[in-house]
Amino acid sequence: MAVPRIVGNNAIWRNVFSGRSVQKGSTEELLSKVPAFAGLSARELKEVGVIVHKREYRAGEPVFNQGDPGLGMYIVQEGEVSITLRGRDGEERELAVLADGDFFGELALLDESARSASAVCKTPCSLIGFFRPDLFEVIEKNSSLGVKIVLKLAEIVAERLRKTDQELSQLKGQIEGDQHAEEEHPPVGAETRPRKKPAPRPR
Repeated sequence: MAVPRIVGNNAIWRNVFSGRSVQKGSTEELLSKVPAFAGLSARELKEVGVIVHKREYRAGEPVFNQGDPGLGMYIVQEGEVSITLRGRDGEERELAVLADGDFFGELALLDESARSASAVCKTPCSLIGFFRPDLFEVIEKNSSLGVKIVLKLAEIVAERLRKTDQELSQLKGQIEGDQHAEEEHPPVGAETRPRKKPAPRPR
């Protein structure tokens, strides 16, 4: 059964930093295209590259499920990952589809809150994982490098929040505009009818 796709460009999940071409090659080359590691020197990228985790997934296999503990971020090296949200009615709705070079789950590096959505591989995928213990290891071994990564993560989260706020403002304006239009032009049959006078009470 196909999962309905309701928000194809949801700002929370969309890679708002896309536009950088991802070249297939070494792990360090891929990391250099991800904003969290952009601007790092070749030596710093190598330090990160030796501690990240390469994982392979089958089509249909979940990377994590909504409600799971947040452990870290993932980078799509190859394949497509669907981000889905389970509503109160139990139905899964697709928020975004991420492809080569996109990343997700980065908030878990800063916050241990449960996953707010599920990530499921739509195709066979090669992913690179960077988890909280990895970040702590970097900070312990090279504090200046750790601080660079944390500051980049903060910038990413802030940018996503700004994009989300813009979309919410646009949605609010659209809703208010629709309501105003309905007030000026009510639907046929919705005209106000005179209320009947109540029948006199018997004395």
